Amino acid sequence: MKRNREIAKYIIADFFTSATVWALFWLFRKIYIESLKYGIQVSRRPTNTLYEALIIIPLFWILLHTLSGLYSNVYRKSRVAEVKQIFVIDVIGVIILFFTLILNDSIIDYHTYYLSVSTLFGLQFGFTVIVHLVITTLTNNRVHNRKIGFNTVLVGSNKRALQLYEEMEKQRKSSGNRFVGFVHVDNSNGFSSELSTRLKHLGEFHSIRDIILKEEAEEVIIAIESSEHKYIETIVNTLGDCKVIIKVIPDMYDILTGSVRLVSILDAPLIVVSRDILPPWQQVFKRLFDILVSLFFLLILSPVYLALAIITKLTSKGPIIYTQERIGIHGKPFTIYKFRSMFTDAEKNGPALSSGMDSRITPFGKFLRKSRLDELPQFYNVLVGDMSVVGPRPEREYFINLITQKAPHYRHLNKVKPGITSWGQVKYGYAENVDQMIERMKYDLLYIENISFLLDVRILIYTVLIMVQGRGK
Repeated sequence: MKRNREIAKYIIADFFTSATVWALFWLFRKIYIESLKYGIQVSRRPTNTLYEALIIIPLFWILLHTLSGLYSNVYRKSRVAEVKQIFVIDVIGVIILFFTLILNDSIIDYHTYYLSVSTLFGLQFGFTVIVHLVITTLTNNRVHNRKIGFNTVLVGSNKRALQLYEEMEKQRKSSGNRFVGFVHVDNSNGFSSELSTRLKHLGEFHSIRDIILKEEAEEVIIAIESSEHKYIETIVNTLGDCKVIIKVIPDMYDILTGSVRLVSILDAPLIVVSRDILPPWQQVFKRLFDILVSLFFLLILSPVYLALAIITKLTSKGPIIYTQERIGIHGKPFTIYKFRSMFTDAEKNGPALSSGMDSRITPFGKFLRKSRLDELPQFYNVLVGDMSVVGPRPEREYFINLITQKAPHYRHLNKVKPGITSWGQVKYGYAENVDQMIERMKYDLLYIENISFLLDVRILIYTVLIMVQGRGK
């Protein structure tokens, strides 16, 4: 709720700032450009067009700021980064306004365009930067003065954890971490009695996921001993799909190899394990792409949906649509929809993966799976936001538990939304056992490391080719 109020401050400020800028720019055009053009003082009386613009133009800027992610992460803003972001946004916004509104202005020569664009950019950039820096500075001061804090769990229980805790608590300007307690990793090392008198002991690391939910933690800081470094991979993999920021105390090796990047001069040097695969503007762009593609397929292929539904119903007993719980982004469960390709009692003996000669698959179901047409109802999942068009295939909790026993890093796939199709699906197809699921996972991890709009388009094209050629495995 507090975060929403903070976002509202920026939105309200941007609305009135952009309205003021457009009013000043309108006056500039009347007083200077149009008067110079006609050789007389033109009327400066406000028109209905101006009043409409004073609502539409601010909404345009707010939309642009939202799409670029300017309103995200409001409590952890870097003012230098914010100024750079506003500069890029304003360049794009002014170019759009130039071609849509300014290009038809009455001018003396083309130099007037340069003057109009530079004036609008100067006003918009100057006013926006000042307003944002004021709000951000006030917010940062509240964080530094410990009026705003982020619930933080300390992973570590001995000397390094105690030193980090004391260093961060003694900071003249707080970094915003409000420690709710610590967990120990290695039972043989136990935990420091001194640390336990200063900070609440929350339990052992194997319960960290439950602890994060219970304590409503936003950050986890790993401060384990050198003898416990063998647990680093396990810790990061366990937290891979948790909605928390992960920070790690660096060793001297990390510092010498350049792994440590300071976010603030006053903060303790920590390695931040990034939770967001894509920057905010790309996340918004990917979501818009998902909505457009899902609407396109749902509308254009509606006759295909109807035909498949009728054939599914006529060729075997049972419901047309098969539903099942799958695990989505950050471990959140959701209901997935598919055209039923198996007989209704297919899993009467418990969860089981399908194989090439699976007797549970209906005759028509074999065609559906070969052509991947059984996945078409998932465009509804994409439309409502549970899935993306392209992303790692979602699995059931039962199989995720089996996979993570052999490959703990599987949980990194839950950093992004699951997809209807994926690099792993294109390269490998349906998996028949856990080992094949792990093999397919390698391609999905590569996708996450190289994720981009162009890669999504390529995977989508290959998927359509597989569907048309009936090469689905």
